[in-house]
Amino acid sequence: MKRQDAPGALELVREFINTRDLETRSDGLDSPDDLRTWLAGHELIGAGTPVDDGAWHTALEVREALRALAATHSGRAMDPAAARTLDTLAADTVIRLRFRDDGTSYVGPEERTGVRPALGRILALVDAAAREGTWPRLKVCPAEDCLWVFYDHSKNRSGTWCQMAECGNRAKGRTFRARRTPSGS
Repeated sequence: MKRQDAPGALELVREFINTRDLETRSDGLDSPDDLRTWLAGHELIGAGTPVDDGAWHTALEVREALRALAATHSGRAMDPAAARTLDTLAADTVIRLRFRDDGTSYVGPEERTGVRPALGRILALVDAAAREGTWPRLKVCPAEDCLWVFYDHSKNRSGTWCQMAECGNRAKGRTFRARRTPSGS
């Protein structure tokens, strides 16, 4: 069981990225209906909001672009295509400073309904986490068969694996076997 919850609203970003679990080969956003259910369950859209194939594909692209962005905290280079995906969404949703009825401010999309503004709210949470200093602690497990996004709670921000007992030990075992195997066999 993987549990590396992020603090506050950043947890929603972590949950969104982890709707695709490579280890179990499952995807919580397997269809436009799954996306509607997930977004509505997180109060990002109304339950009756239409979600077409185009919006669904955009959400999947944004999810993987956010994974690529979080992977930079684990030492990977940013994929320029992923950066363009996020930049295009941010431009299309017109993210700006907003104010709630109680006077508190936040960064969010100008438009309030639909899938794109919902995804824009997720991007705004990334921006807020970056300003708070929590965003760099959201990392991606380096195991290619995992790539689970976790929050690094270590004091010195040195966490590498989603779970040392699973991915970390498998990697250590592979390294050990590679050293003990004579070359050429």
